[in-house]
Amino acid sequence: MEETRRQLLWSGMLLFLLGLLTGLVEQKFSNPRMGLAAHLEGLMNGTFLLVLGAIWGHIRLSSRLSAAAYWSVMYGTFVNWAVTTVAAILGTLSQTPITGARSSGQPWQEAMVSVGFVSVALAMLACSILILWGLRPRALLLSVERAAGSRPA
Repeated sequence: MEETRRQLLWSGMLLFLLGLLTGLVEQKFSNPRMGLAAHLEGLMNGTFLLVLGAIWGHIRLSSRLSAAAYWSVMYGTFVNWAVTTVAAILGTLSQTPITGARSSGQPWQEAMVSVGFVSVALAMLACSILILWGLRPRALLLSVERAAGSRPA
């Protein structure tokens, strides 16, 4: 568990740094408004990973569900930043018409970004549900009972 916690913290700082670096070049993208979005995605998702690393010890899930939560959050946060950055570079707008004010990518680029954003949404929904499940009060009670050697009712 400690290793997972450290990986989340390290990954959060890395993603935060990527967000900062994206902010330095956001005006160079085909779509600077989407570049700003990519900058903010890096910062917010990096912060999310840092917070998740800080509370990881309080999440009570089976090893399989814990792995699913971990990998879905890693995929969701990093791919969110990456797809948003690619959208800024390509100037796509199908999934983000507000930030794509005066630009548009090729149909295959729009499709690629759309698939990326949908996959990110599904991954982030999955990890959020798993984390909420692992933080429910009953999960803590079951964990304490198991540690004490008693059987849950």
